[in-house]
Amino acid sequence: MNYKSFLACAIFACSSLSLMAQDNIKLLVGTYTNGSSKGIYSFEVNQRTGDVTALDTIEITNPSYLTLSLDGSMIYAVNETNDKNASLSTISFNTENGKMRFINNALTKGEDPCFVDTNGNMVVTANYSGGSMSVFPLNDAGELNNMTQLFSGAQQGFDKERQEKGHFHCVRFTPDGNGVLVSDFTGDALLRYDFITPTKLKYVGIAAQLPKGSGVRHFIFSGDSRFLYVMSELSGEVTVFNYNKGKLTQKQTITTDKYNARGGADIHTTPNGNFLYVSNRLKNDGITIFKVNKATGLLTEVGFQATEKHPRQFNITPNGELLLCASKDNNTIQVFKINQDTGALTNLNKDIKIDKPVCIQFYPAIIVPDTGLGGFQIIERTIVQ
Repeated sequence: MNYKSFLACAIFACSSLSLMAQDNIKLLVGTYTNGSSKGIYSFEVNQRTGDVTALDTIEITNPSYLTLSLDGSMIYAVNETNDKNASLSTISFNTENGKMRFINNALTKGEDPCFVDTNGNMVVTANYSGGSMSVFPLNDAGELNNMTQLFSGAQQGFDKERQEKGHFHCVRFTPDGNGVLVSDFTGDALLRYDFITPTKLKYVGIAAQLPKGSGVRHFIFSGDSRFLYVMSELSGEVTVFNYNKGKLTQKQTITTDKYNARGGADIHTTPNGNFLYVSNRLKNDGITIFKVNKATGLLTEVGFQATEKHPRQFNITPNGELLLCASKDNNTIQVFKINQDTGALTNLNKDIKIDKPVCIQFYPAIIVPDTGLGGFQIIERTIVQ
């Protein structure tokens, strides 16, 4: 059985109920390594209590964003550098004991890769300073082959300071399996690329255009794939879209950054889809909490939780009970309990101390019954983001 067939069987066999009932899961943390951090750290975390046990560390340069293969056996980690050495690495991951082993590395040919996603056939990166997306086919073992395609977007935007040249920030495979969406930070747009073959993409066009100077950063699909939520860094807004057969229809724009900090960062929903969270940096650092109308996808702000300094990224455990927030400038991952009725966050005071933590991922993934796409689907496709 080849790697891709194995993935399909593994996904089909998984039960979302058993995953959510499992107390102890694996936690992976990516860091910037220009201080005391070594690279990627693995832990075991109890997703009910927040208790954490360190497992392993692998030395690798600036793994600022990472994702896992669909079966969890491989980690794909960016090596975020602003030079010709910018690259993507494959690391084997033992899902039982958390041990990691370096396998190979391939150049992105775009500076500062900052986001990575996979669908089992290929891996794609968004390269911030390169203003580009790199495409890497996978071999049957799930290891990287050399980059085969490089796509670019807008080269200058409305904001002369932050959109002075091309910047891509996020890339995700679409839940219908037809291609990928990319956030063009400089062009204030989501760009669509469709598959020509299982390992080759073509540019289709602008999927959604946002207001000038928005600075589109991160986006996520709802668990049922009917809605798309877009976080714009510079405008500090979340935009809600209907997603239907590849078409995006704008429904709502709501402010999350009331201080004009121009530092919107990350965005995630709870596994049950009841709440959406957005992190803000640079002023009044913290996480804004929204209630989701699951019928319409529309958002209502219901709260705010202050965090440590610079909450660049956060994540929610598969059972939906904990939110872990990586505050880069305080070298801290905070552990919050999620109130299942209100969405409010309570600090459990079980901080994980790591120098410059910037990415949090969990294994195993949440797998939920599909709503018409065939079989099963993985929420956010990057292992419970």
